Amino acid sequence: MTGSYAPAALTNSYEFAQGKGYVLPEYPFTPPPEIANGRTSHHPIVIVGGGLAGLTLACSLAHYGVACVLLDEDNTVGVKGASSRGICYTQKSLEIFHRLGIYERIAAKGIQWSVGRTFAGNDEVYSFDLRQQGGYNLSSQPPFINIQQFYIEAYLVERILGLGHADIRWCNRVTGFEQDDQGATLTVTTPAGDYRLRADHVIDATGSHSPFRKWAGASVTAKKGDDRWCIADVRFSKRPPVERHTWIEAPFNENRAVWQHLMGDEVWRIDYQMEPNADPDLVSREDVVRERLARQFGADCEVEVVWVGPYAYRSECIDRMHCGRVFFMGDSAKVVSPFGARGGNTGIADADNLAWKLAAVTQGRATPALLDSYHDERHEAAQQNVMVTNRTSRFLRPAPGIEKLFRDAALSLARQHVFARQFVNTGRMAIANPYTRSGACGPGGGVSVQNVSLAWADGSAGTINDLLQWADGRLLLLYFGTASRLVLGKLKALAASAPVRCVQVLGANDLAGAIEHVRDPKGHVAGACNMQGPGWALIRPDSYLASTGKSIDGSLVQAVARTLGA
Repeated sequence: MTGSYAPAALTNSYEFAQGKGYVLPEYPFTPPPEIANGRTSHHPIVIVGGGLAGLTLACSLAHYGVACVLLDEDNTVGVKGASSRGICYTQKSLEIFHRLGIYERIAAKGIQWSVGRTFAGNDEVYSFDLRQQGGYNLSSQPPFINIQQFYIEAYLVERILGLGHADIRWCNRVTGFEQDDQGATLTVTTPAGDYRLRADHVIDATGSHSPFRKWAGASVTAKKGDDRWCIADVRFSKRPPVERHTWIEAPFNENRAVWQHLMGDEVWRIDYQMEPNADPDLVSREDVVRERLARQFGADCEVEVVWVGPYAYRSECIDRMHCGRVFFMGDSAKVVSPFGARGGNTGIADADNLAWKLAAVTQGRATPALLDSYHDERHEAAQQNVMVTNRTSRFLRPAPGIEKLFRDAALSLARQHVFARQFVNTGRMAIANPYTRSGACGPGGGVSVQNVSLAWADGSAGTINDLLQWADGRLLLLYFGTASRLVLGKLKALAASAPVRCVQVLGANDLAGAIEHVRDPKGHVAGACNMQGPGWALIRPDSYLASTGKSIDGSLVQAVARTLGA
């Protein structure tokens, strides 16, 4: 069947692509060994899809020292001809990338921002500064960085190649799937021919047009919207403020919505809301786009059009994120409207959540029952993100009647009264979703721990992520306050009998009882763990609290067992 492989088509709901402003890296195709030897190989973990979620998972597994195979139907990152795609990356995603070793590259290339302003007509009706909000201001990472998605994907590829463990196979398209009680069998097509492989776990990261939903019999709750937008990625001779600007009723866009963001390479992303029945070819024509830009920035503004293209979106959520041998993540699991940066970032969080659990089970540190918590936690997050973005969609394009009446009233009041500005909804910015339904979390658990600063025993600076790196895939137990010999003995015994690393967290002047101790002079670690006074906090490798408590007793042992699926 050599020569039957067709190049990958445009995917992910892009209907039209124009411009040649982005040059994506291309990776070589290497014929898989199964084609030459004719055997069906076996692999514990196979990831299908080399987008943001799939590459984050592969990199995370490699970080934990777990082998996997990643199959991607294309030979590049991003989507050829289909723009910069996702651009806004949340603090939680940046903390994850910090653990994976690519954050510094993202920070160097991308644009940090924290201020957002919303306008109705020419009036500013709402603004925020995320750095002033308690949910963002303690982390070592900023609230948001804007960067083209393909840069992050390329950084992940390079990091994976440096770490080893992951076998990335480009131009490998999965065309068939079967599963049974012992595992799953994949049929793969390549430019060199077809082959089959077996897997214990298959992770579907193929995106919103996933074939695995049908193959695995997964059901989906979906709703298609009729809201249409046109992206323009441009460079200017003028430099607007480095802020998130949104217009609900933009006078330069026929009183429809507009988004404005700066990305890397001095490229601005401008999203224009179109008429529901707009012709994609017409609204994306370069002369039409330039006319639209001139209305917004003035006829004297010099503009370089990097990329242009329209998009529509739909809202959907898979009903089970774990079906037999298949785990769904990213856009395969849910599709949300692009408001508040809740698309790609939740795929990154899906990968981070599943990676440590697969690693713990594969390496014998946890029972297979732990994998059930992936659905409990990430399905709750998916449902929450679908709900939040649907509300934004209805505010931006309200239905005639009560929805339109509510929006008009909210905008009118917001122009005059501060209290009404909370009702202006141009996208509730993504946060690390809490887990309230998880059987793997106990009292005090289910919330993300920010990557706050701390001081090592020698006085040098460190972060929570440094402690997680030291824990090396094990659970991290932080004990706050001074401790008796009895307590220290119990902690030592726990570390010797379970995959847990224990650290004493002290104030600036407390006497250390354990060799493994850090200092929290500003109380940031205690604040991030919601701790007041002496006690313990059990942190998972994905920097989520598993549980908290006061005494070193049976409740701690139960918390460790619960977190590991026992």
